[in-house]
Amino acid sequence: MADLLPVLAIFLLAGLVKGVAGFGLPTVSIALLALFRPLPEAIALMLVPSLATNLWQAFAGGTLRRVAPRIGAFLVCAAGAAWIAAGQLARADAVLLSGLLGLTLVASSAVALAAPAMPAPGPWAERWLGPPLGLVSGAIAGLTGSFLVPAASWLQAIRLPREQFVQGFGLAVVLVNGAIAAGLAGGGMLPAELGLASFAGLVPAFLGMAAGRRLRQRLDEAAFRRIVQVALGLIGAWLAFRGLG
Repeated sequence: MADLLPVLAIFLLAGLVKGVAGFGLPTVSIALLALFRPLPEAIALMLVPSLATNLWQAFAGGTLRRVAPRIGAFLVCAAGAAWIAAGQLARADAVLLSGLLGLTLVASSAVALAAPAMPAPGPWAERWLGPPLGLVSGAIAGLTGSFLVPAASWLQAIRLPREQFVQGFGLAVVLVNGAIAAGLAGGGMLPAELGLASFAGLVPAFLGMAAGRRLRQRLDEAAFRRIVQVALGLIGAWLAFRGLG
């Protein structure tokens, strides 16, 4: 039980972040879990709360039929690459992967804080750039559990309306996390005890989301997002230093 309490607290915090900012449960939970757990275990623990919360995000709205066909090739490539990459975790150096997660967090935080005005690609570029960017995003997610770089920047760059972006990103996380779960299970890295511990994170994750939605009305959301990104960048820098130093 003593080992479970920090996990529950982390999912409560990660759910709070998602409730306020609308994103970040997988990334926040993995970043904190990786501070005291091997990265493959951290990814396995993240799966059930992330799947459940993003299923709700993906289907709570009426835009999924419009956005899913538009980003379909991106989604298929991301899920396939995540499944292949996650299957390699058993043969990878967990410390080195934590360093890779750290670099990913630093990169995603820097991009989010800089908020570059990326030009919108034309229809031809969107059609042909989506699949390779899906492959890169899925491979990074399969190895680190973080589906942000370059996925979030790409979905913003193609100028999805806000509701389509929210539902499309939620659907992408569901598919990628499902692929990661299949890859981990195929590699023997999803034992029953981790699965049960992951289910235990459901309640604090949803409680955190509920509290976060209430706080959203009282807090400056843009300032909160900046604080979250700075915190993730600092955690990422520490993970990178520890894993690659």
